[in-house]
Amino acid sequence: MIAAYIDEFIMLCAGAWMAAVGFGYVDFPARPDQPWLGNLVRQFKWMGPLLMLIAIILGVAAPA
Repeated sequence: MIAAYIDEFIMLCAGAWMAAVGFGYVDFPARPDQPWLGNLVRQFKWMGPLLMLIAIILGVAAPA
């Protein structure tokens, strides 16, 4: 049971980091030889909040 909460906490932190990078609060330098990485980082604007929402739903729905 504790392991499930730890997994959800890690998901919540990863989602917060992704949202911070996507909205420009944290810098994520993309190298010029990897343009796909810049395209991926732009998607963090919606992937970060979605990951946080999933973590919160799983935390609430976890069996007690």
